[in-house]
Amino acid sequence: MRLLTLRTPTGNRAVRQDGDTLTEIDGFADVGALLKDSAWESIAAAANGATHPAEGADLEAVVPSPGKIICVGHNYRNHIKEMGRDVPEFPTLFAKYQESLIGPNDDLALPQESDAVDWEAELAVVIGKKGRRISEADAADHIAGYAVLNDVSMRDYQFRTIQWLQGKTWEKSTPFGPALVTKDEFTAGPLMTSAVDGEIQQSTPTGDLVFTPEFLVSYISTIITLNPGDVIATGTPGGVGHAQDPKRYLQEGQVLVTTIEGLGQLKNRVIKEA
Repeated sequence: MRLLTLRTPTGNRAVRQDGDTLTEIDGFADVGALLKDSAWESIAAAANGATHPAEGADLEAVVPSPGKIICVGHNYRNHIKEMGRDVPEFPTLFAKYQESLIGPNDDLALPQESDAVDWEAELAVVIGKKGRRISEADAADHIAGYAVLNDVSMRDYQFRTIQWLQGKTWEKSTPFGPALVTKDEFTAGPLMTSAVDGEIQQSTPTGDLVFTPEFLVSYISTIITLNPGDVIATGTPGGVGHAQDPKRYLQEGQVLVTTIEGLGQLKNRVIKEA
């Protein structure tokens, strides 16, 4: 299944996509709220609410208010190499907050305070079942599905200190969506790309991770309970603007497109923050 969060004149709605049609899942304002019901999968499959055309739909971040957004740095060897780092023994973890999320087609605002805004295409894992100290063998049972995310990074703020958070969770900076594709319809491996004004910047199979989604679910749940709707952003591959010579950053008027085969596409126009 493909599950999305649709903006409507009367509020957000969780919907199921079937081809060109979006069907409301009655009683659930968004996909995050749906996942909190242990029967979410059967509820979504049986939904027969009001319908909307998929074309031109105004989509919210697929999970607008996750309890946790846990991000992984240095998880693709080609990105580790371009940043001059060693392959890590353990995952490098940092956090984002829900205020950083925007919809898959929303404008991406360049903050007034940063002139080094960079792209980072990522595969996002969405949790569907609560767990603590989940074994790697059982981790797939706790994954609801996958989505596309771009960990847009303010590099000048990120590298002010050895802690990255201040460059990673700027308000309204992280496009996320367009859909949660359930795990029965997607396995890590297909190509992930980012493009700026049609020029490919990143292009790497999602299966080239150092740490797999299942390992990350197990590792992170050792530290803290994972709840339905929590998001794990699994890291970006090589091709970021900061590693290029000369360095390249997003500019007003550009269009950033992030795509993962089988999951969908984010398309965000770059504007200056008002």
